[in-house]
Amino acid sequence: MSSSGKYGRAPELLCPASSKVTRRRRRPISLPLLMVGLSAGSRGVRREYGRTYVVRPRGRHLATIVWLHGLGDNGASWSQLLDNLPLPNIKWICPTAPTRPVAAFGGFPCTAWFDVEDTSVDGRDDIEGLDASAAHVANLLSSEPSDVRLGIGGFSMGAATALHSAACYAHGRFTNGAAYPITLSAVIGLSGWLPCSRTLRTRMESSQTALRRAAALPILLTHGLADEVVTYKNGERSAEFLQTSGFLYLNLKTYNGLGHYTIPEEMDDVATWLRARLGLDRSRG
Repeated sequence: MSSSGKYGRAPELLCPASSKVTRRRRRPISLPLLMVGLSAGSRGVRREYGRTYVVRPRGRHLATIVWLHGLGDNGASWSQLLDNLPLPNIKWICPTAPTRPVAAFGGFPCTAWFDVEDTSVDGRDDIEGLDASAAHVANLLSSEPSDVRLGIGGFSMGAATALHSAACYAHGRFTNGAAYPITLSAVIGLSGWLPCSRTLRTRMESSQTALRRAAALPILLTHGLADEVVTYKNGERSAEFLQTSGFLYLNLKTYNGLGHYTIPEEMDDVATWLRARLGLDRSRG
């Protein structure tokens, strides 16, 4: 589904071999609530995550961002793309989702952050799978230095998982009630949609603290007007749901003729946005 002049990949049915990455734990953290009941995934079935790819910062380490691939992909392709961005102060962590049956493919197994039937804001929400993947992402970020800013980004289903993480951060808890353990400074969603949209506003309005966190969290959404997999209308509605739920620090950028893939112009916009929101222009070393 990709073609010359575009980079990044549209979803493919890939089932990478499972392996684990060795990470340096710089700031030990106790996560008793995070891991209880969140590692199982959909319908209580334990699932093993695939290989995690890490792109080390070439300059002074100022931020760490977990980047989540789309349905059927893996972390390798995005790690290569992100390594080419002019962001020497960012460490990128690109995990690979578990392999699981996916309802949208008639139960065919592929890498997926959660089960999905319909890539829209109106689709059924696999809350258990979403919470499990959001917990995995938070765990990856929990060992980063305390003076480093943390962010989550993703493409398509990865963007949906990033936005679910944003809601959990603002609310202070995962959907199942376990405490959300980290502080986010930026969230990015490319060609994605907002899961759990029907309950988001109620969750945010349940607490003044949640509303304050939501209003202060920078979010960048990008979407192609020609996207036939996750339609632009779903991206637009996702932005509207977020804004009416209190996520006011949100920017939606659109691209004429762009389908369900990424292009250099879009990634340049991501880099520019991150430099501004994370203060990276002030520290080029």
